[in-house]
Amino acid sequence: MLRKAIALLCCACLIPTVVSAATPKPKTATAPAPAAATAPAKAAPAKPAPIPSPVANFDARNPSSVMAIFNLAGGKATLVDKDSDAVLLNVTSVAANFTVFFASCDAQGRACKALQFDYPDDKAGPTFAQVNAFNQTSALCRAYEDKTGKAHVVLSTLLFADDPYEHFRGQTQAWFGCIDDFRHFLRDPNGYLASAP
Repeated sequence: MLRKAIALLCCACLIPTVVSAATPKPKTATAPAPAAATAPAKAAPAKPAPIPSPVANFDARNPSSVMAIFNLAGGKATLVDKDSDAVLLNVTSVAANFTVFFASCDAQGRACKALQFDYPDDKAGPTFAQVNAFNQTSALCRAYEDKTGKAHVVLSTLLFADDPYEHFRGQTQAWFGCIDDFRHFLRDPNGYLASAP
């Protein structure tokens, strides 16, 4: 988003040398040319105001903030497990039921450095070749089959202290897009892959 500045050049004004016929005078120096003026910079388009968080002091690195977001959105997020550096949440909602795994957290289970969304589906698992092809068609979503043969889709992301709420909101929108794509894939793996770009 580099903007080119448009420079306007002013013509140099020369002051004529006055020579008196009666008494020769030394030539007066020409006035220096005025510096090139630049056009006033165009006002940058106003950035849209950031989307305010519905949760006070929202921090995506804090599992309790994330739980509050999902609960306010009509889902139910509950703490399933917490150990020395990880936290696992279970989320049930109208859209889907999934888990949120926080990793590299501090001793209080906050300031986590990464999270992974995980959605399992009860449909029969696709073949290895189909899962591999699905993973090659997506920049964000990754599919795998667990030890019981259940198919999963996951999305992982890093978390930073200065992440605004709208960044997390974008991640959750991408996550629900992953679930939707995965469900279409499981209904007809070959048809989904044939239509993939």
